Amino acid sequence: MSAPASGTHSSGLPAAVLGTGQTHHVSRRTDVSMAGLCREAIDAAMTDAGVGWDDIDAVIVGKAPDLFEGVMMPELMMADALGAVGKPLLRVHTAGSVGGSTAVVAASHVQSGRYHRVLAVAWEKQSESNAMWALSLPVPFTAPVGAGAGGYFAPHVRSYIRTTGAPEHVGAMVAVKDRLNGSVNPHAHLKQPDITVDKVLQGQMLWDPIRFDETCPSSDGACAIVIGDAEAAEAVESAGRQVAWVHATSLRTEPGTYAFRNYRNPQAGRDAAAALWAEAGITNPAEEIDAAEIYVPFSWFEPMWLENLGFCAEGEGWRMTESGATARDGSLPVNPSGGVLCSNPIGASGMLRFAEAARQVMNRADEHQIPGARKALGHAYGGGSQYFSMWVVGTDRPERHS
Repeated sequence: MSAPASGTHSSGLPAAVLGTGQTHHVSRRTDVSMAGLCREAIDAAMTDAGVGWDDIDAVIVGKAPDLFEGVMMPELMMADALGAVGKPLLRVHTAGSVGGSTAVVAASHVQSGRYHRVLAVAWEKQSESNAMWALSLPVPFTAPVGAGAGGYFAPHVRSYIRTTGAPEHVGAMVAVKDRLNGSVNPHAHLKQPDITVDKVLQGQMLWDPIRFDETCPSSDGACAIVIGDAEAAEAVESAGRQVAWVHATSLRTEPGTYAFRNYRNPQAGRDAAAALWAEAGITNPAEEIDAAEIYVPFSWFEPMWLENLGFCAEGEGWRMTESGATARDGSLPVNPSGGVLCSNPIGASGMLRFAEAARQVMNRADEHQIPGARKALGHAYGGGSQYFSMWVVGTDRPERHS
């Protein structure tokens, strides 16, 4: 159950992202196994961080439910490929938010003082099985069809539109923005440089009111990050490379069926955000965050999560999106990488949001770099909007650790 969010609490010793790595994301990676997929991301992250296997003290892994690929506890047979033989290995599982939660757990192992450097990796190889039906109700093809995540979330989206008066083109606007952002991200699965609002609105309706181009793809892919303590971070900085200092982390959960649950604006998400901003010393997130990577698997979740995260008042998220504030040249760029709408290897999707936030403040986000970004949000959620994980990373070492 979500814990009280009031008050500021210490995040322990300083920690920073030293390097990130990710694969290219596509529908099917038939050329590599799961181990090979992970190793691509790990090798890239270790090269980016400038570290070798002897520098890694522990390995934290995260992925979505095993039935998504039909392989039980793959981290055991993959220990060698993950570089975990002879080292502590811990798996994290919080449904779709697991990539973000894995990053938070990895950071906590450094912040505790237990380890100097921790490798975190998350992945999904959706082509090995069928996540659509793995997420469906036990007896599909009943009426109404509650198939997949879209079948579960569509009524919540319709409720949001009805109660806030949001015009139905707002979801299409988000889809266009993120797909255009993804078109300049070389790692993105979907690239649609010619997409328009009219094309999205004319597309096939899958789960009313969610249309085809307002949904995320099913992707194969992996992401890895290396997190180090202050000494490790200073060594990277002394070599002339920027790190991403961890300013705050937050995890919250809530039961899926408790009375008075707000499916459009879950209490756990609000509590997690309040705790995150307090720990980061942020009083006005809309003004103080330079770039936000928010977990948006269906386009309408952008305005919903803008409200849940406290970037605007409840019922105002769609107005913020419609105003253009969340565009790459807006006041709060959201998902400059293209986000989950462009790449969705479920187990890795949350860590990708965290890694992309780190890349922004490290000034290593290539063509989707937001100029001057010094403080960024990484966000993930999972299950039926029950699990939330977030972090704030910045160019500067947090004041409480200076």
